[in-house]
Amino acid sequence: MDTAVGITFDILQILLTVAWWIIVAQAILSTLIAFNVINTYNDFVSSLWRGLNTLTEPVYRPIRRILPDTGPMDFAPFVVLILIWILQDAILPRAAGALIRSTL
Repeated sequence: MDTAVGITFDILQILLTVAWWIIVAQAILSTLIAFNVINTYNDFVSSLWRGLNTLTEPVYRPIRRILPDTGPMDFAPFVVLILIWILQDAILPRAAGALIRSTL
């Protein structure tokens, strides 16, 4: 049983790491577009931008409703990154340890 719990939590860690990098990529691309370093007239940039927004908007939307309006600066990605960090480093390891101890 502890092997199944370990594998499940390893998969969750990998998914959270992938989500982390998707959010970082979206935040970097957003900054580059905002400062006109790259533009969305390029087909590749436009496709990448739409794809990353499709993945991240459902996560950002509830957080943006809670956060105050800060104008052009969007703090939702930072909040999500902090939440992922807390999940990966504090909650998941303790939950996995508790589940493994309870099965012994």
